[in-house]
Amino acid sequence: MANEKVNGKVQYKEAGSITMDQTAIMKILPHRYPFLLVDKIVELEPGEKAVGLKNVSGNEPFFPGHFPGQPVMPGVLIIEALAQTGAVALLCTADSLGKIAYFAGIDKCRFRRPVVPGDQLRLEATLHKRRGHIGKGRGQAFVGSELVAEGEFTFALIDQPE
Repeated sequence: MANEKVNGKVQYKEAGSITMDQTAIMKILPHRYPFLLVDKIVELEPGEKAVGLKNVSGNEPFFPGHFPGQPVMPGVLIIEALAQTGAVALLCTADSLGKIAYFAGIDKCRFRRPVVPGDQLRLEATLHKRRGHIGKGRGQAFVGSELVAEGEFTFALIDQPE
């Protein structure tokens, strides 16, 4: 995978399209197991949009307690996965390198159906407003073509501690 700057934005290219595997994602996000909730980025428009995938396995560390005998992925973790996907889009811009994105707010969150082991989440995050170090975005999570969760988020862009 090669990096290049296009119009002042860092882009990650592989085989003619912009995609990122988990190793590349970990170069951008500070999250690690068990809290890195994006397995792959399949579409990326730096500073604007990212589409990621999360394969929901029966081995996820939260399933034994949520809920025993009827595992359901916690909704807050679906929203976190959407935020991480949006953070990849945000942190791939040249002016955001070396920064970290913190959640500052969540609005209009809705959960449409449970996400269970064996599902693959398609995480679509769009950034639509930024003023200084504060910005807003929107995320939608799908299993197949079915919308399972959505919400709007506010983020704060902060320098990473050294």
